[in-house]
Amino acid sequence: MSEASARRAAFPFSALIGQAPLQQALLLAAVDPGIGGVLVSGPRGTAKSTAARALAELLPEGQFVTLPLGASEDRLIGTLDIESALRDASVRFSPGLLAKAHRGVLYVDEVNLLPDGLVDALLDAASSGVNTVERDGISHTHDASFVLIGTMNPEEGELRPQLTDRFGLMVELENCYEPQIRQAIVKARLAFDLDPRGFRTGYEAQQDAHAARLRDARAALARFSFDDAVLAHVSTLCIAAGVDGMRADLVMLRAARALAAFEQADAVTVAHVDSVAESVLLHRRRQDEPASQQQDGSSAPSSSSAQHASTDGATASAEADYGYLPPEPAGLTRVKGVIPLNAKKR
Repeated sequence: MSEASARRAAFPFSALIGQAPLQQALLLAAVDPGIGGVLVSGPRGTAKSTAARALAELLPEGQFVTLPLGASEDRLIGTLDIESALRDASVRFSPGLLAKAHRGVLYVDEVNLLPDGLVDALLDAASSGVNTVERDGISHTHDASFVLIGTMNPEEGELRPQLTDRFGLMVELENCYEPQIRQAIVKARLAFDLDPRGFRTGYEAQQDAHAARLRDARAALARFSFDDAVLAHVSTLCIAAGVDGMRADLVMLRAARALAAFEQADAVTVAHVDSVAESVLLHRRRQDEPASQQQDGSSAPSSSSAQHASTDGATASAEADYGYLPPEPAGLTRVKGVIPLNAKKR
């Protein structure tokens, strides 16, 4: 293998070690890109870009497109030649990165450092599967179905909550401090760098199996439906997490369906919902939600608490007054030579 070919070779997705939650989230987004992409948060050196490149190789077209930090909106969505439209009454469209990423992976490193407008355009296309460019009353629309993978290092700043919520799934990576796993990761990486072709050969069968299951899962999505038990469980989880709006419910159902399709299951089950719930709720869960909130989301007191309301109220009052000292009368001393304010002038 030439040096250029070695640089192009991707580390096999099947060879990733200690990244099960990330692998699952990426596979779900690949099965159903309408989930809205994956936000990956973690420190440097936790294989975020390695996993993204590895996923692209499993897709039919294998497209892997990177959005540079300094990219303009035109570079992302494409441009329209207005002069030709006015002159020839025809639309001449110059494709951007969204068109190039169609049926592949669009990777955005340090997405938290991009302008909000650019992130908005990314998320719109990722969730809808289409990109529309409008200039001076002229528009052009094209398919843009891709797996959006945004990565960020929380030490460099956070995304606004309104943008974070629009990512379908989120995974938080942490530094590995387990010696055996750490050693296995290092050995695998060294072996790949030394002989990429030989290393990849050992994972060909697993890679082919992953790619085949992805294709089959995409084709099988339409046959799945959701029964009342699954819908009720999703609602319960989302209400307990105190999420805003209905996006979490919809994403959780789509993610559970994608997992059922990838696992070649007969139906979407509550177990599938539980498997995807954390990646759906991680960036949507209200941080101020009380731990004791009921799962049905009701804030009404239970019958047992109602029976002891007066006792609880007295206890709470006592606790609130803890350390409080009541006022004490203070003596007054008359000072000679000082005329009281209310004294009448003679």
